Amino acid sequence: MSASQKRIDYRLAAGGKLAGRLRVAGDKSMSHRSVMLGSLADGVTRVTGLLEGEDVLCTLAAFRAMGMQAKGPENGRLTIQGVGIDGLRPPAQPLDMGNSGTAMRLMAGILAGQKFDSVLIGDESLSKRPMKRVSEPLGKMGACIDTAEGGRPPLRIRGGQKLRGIDYPMPVASAQVKSSLLLAGLYAEGETVVTEPAPTRDHTERMLRGFGYPVQVSGSTIRVRGGGRLTACDIDVPADISSATFFLVGAAISPGSDLVVEHVGVNPTRIGVINILKLMGADLTLENPREVGGEPVADLRIRGSKLKGIRIPEDQVPLAIDEFPALFIAAACAEGETVLTGAHELRVKESDRIAAMAAGLKQLGISIQETPDGAIIQGGRLTGGEVDSHGDHRIAMSFSMAALRASGPVTVRDCKNVATSFPNFVDLARRAGLGIKVV
Repeated sequence: MSASQKRIDYRLAAGGKLAGRLRVAGDKSMSHRSVMLGSLADGVTRVTGLLEGEDVLCTLAAFRAMGMQAKGPENGRLTIQGVGIDGLRPPAQPLDMGNSGTAMRLMAGILAGQKFDSVLIGDESLSKRPMKRVSEPLGKMGACIDTAEGGRPPLRIRGGQKLRGIDYPMPVASAQVKSSLLLAGLYAEGETVVTEPAPTRDHTERMLRGFGYPVQVSGSTIRVRGGGRLTACDIDVPADISSATFFLVGAAISPGSDLVVEHVGVNPTRIGVINILKLMGADLTLENPREVGGEPVADLRIRGSKLKGIRIPEDQVPLAIDEFPALFIAAACAEGETVLTGAHELRVKESDRIAAMAAGLKQLGISIQETPDGAIIQGGRLTGGEVDSHGDHRIAMSFSMAALRASGPVTVRDCKNVATSFPNFVDLARRAGLGIKVV
């Protein structure tokens, strides 16, 4: 194995509590979108708070390969010289999206509208993820996208196609599919109309408006008309609620914890985890609420408390889809039974997150029953033990927090991909009080 392929494991001491103030990594969804829209805008876009994880750096490298010039990133600061909506150039080789399904699906929408051919590839995990959910509706708009067997990457996108706006009722709630179609809609003739079956994160709509592009939102329907231009702007990326979640859950389950996570994005389409933790009895308050660049932000204060099992409301599931690995840990530490339904989407993330969390919790002595679209978790006593993250960053970080309530040390295997979404996780976790060693 080369140095870059070496496996990384986490070893965690049992028990402890979390305290202090910390600011977690910048929001990944907004970091991707700021690079994409900044590259397509006229003028200079300045980004602060950018997440410098591997996924976002892949998106940045892709736009540099298509002629965009940028300075940074350094300490979360990035200056992008936009090329304009029609200024991208053909890349010399396939564009590597690393581990990011968000980047691949959104890029497919942008590249469908270009005059040149392009190919999107990804790592082993991304190469197994379903892409028909974007390639099929993009095809209805006139795009020509070939996938590998089963609708999986690589995506081969033929340039020079004339895109037309379509009216698309989405079969499944997905911010990535919605965003892909809206971005293709910038290049389409007429109006692109997307209707969601349930609310999903709306960063694309908000950021398009921030770049001066008109977007109409009426209830669950979003409309965008092709042929406009984007105007460069300044973007301050708030801390990622998905990254904050590991610390929120860690503090909630460990008695005596008192932690403040600062400057967290609390977009209404992303706060399912806050709502669910409060329903479970978490002592969680939003302090100093404010708006930054059109996005609501607050400091989240959480103290250790007795959690209780609940039936998770299905309307909260799309608002917390990335946070469920950590919420499984909260459920394992709660009194009574927690029931999750309506979360099929967890089966097709970086890993099958329902199966991976169930296997890991069983290793730590928790009774859990998988269902096709969720799980039934009996709260109990976590033992020490060894769990496999299946190379999934969110599962690795979730089980790291489980050690706070475990009766013995916990080893989490295969944690290298944590760098994709949260490069300084280990440092922040140590500072907050988690006994974590990287092996």
